[in-house]
Amino acid sequence: MSQYHLYLSLIPEALIASMLTPKEFGAYYAVGKKTRVFGEAIFFEVDPSFRSDDFPFHLADERCITQPNGAPKSSVYLGIHNILTRIPVSALGNLYLVTDDGRTLELQRAPYTVDTGNALHLYQEFCPVTPLVASRLEPLAFCQSITDRDRPVQVPRIVFSELELGELSTNPATGNADNLPYPAIPHLRDVLQDFAKNTKDSKLVLKTVKQGVLYRTVRNGFFVGDHDDFAYYRFPTRKELESEYYDWWRSAQVTHFD
Repeated sequence: MSQYHLYLSLIPEALIASMLTPKEFGAYYAVGKKTRVFGEAIFFEVDPSFRSDDFPFHLADERCITQPNGAPKSSVYLGIHNILTRIPVSALGNLYLVTDDGRTLELQRAPYTVDTGNALHLYQEFCPVTPLVASRLEPLAFCQSITDRDRPVQVPRIVFSELELGELSTNPATGNADNLPYPAIPHLRDVLQDFAKNTKDSKLVLKTVKQGVLYRTVRNGFFVGDHDDFAYYRFPTRKELESEYYDWWRSAQVTHFD
């Protein structure tokens, strides 16, 4: 049995070995210890038996040892570039969402049912690219489209979440958008309305989301996959967030550090 955990961080992308549990690692990675570098974090726990010649696992074996003061080793970086594409979806375990003050929510894989309820969708991409994208495709179809090897523009694998569109999902022209915290709502309306005028499946809304992770607008969950493999991580319902996960949910709605 390995004496350390393997974590695939998405913000920023990295493969990290750590003796910390997921909850401890989330607090350490988002808030830090002495350096106090604040920021949200998202990471997968990777199957501890995963091995690949692409990564220097000997460093983890050598350095993940209890420190002289009795503390566990917090992190040993095994890679910082092009990590997601080199770890199969089958090796990814639970997904952890961390607020910028270090509170961690654990999501497990769940069965996915094709979403036929909305005509339009909004996706926040996390890795390996980070734009906000509108699409007429539901999550599974979107994942297969953006990773299609036959398309001139594609990525080999993608992690993303679906965000709430409210009334804009069916009525982008005049639907109520008062509760949507996205910047440039008129631009978002224009992008969504364009789907009625052309055959494009997806369109860029923002190159990057400057507010960070929009946890409070996640509609149904997080997704990871490519053209062959796909995994869904269900996000708690609002009722569950306000009862079972209240502390995390309260923290997720506040920006603690600018």
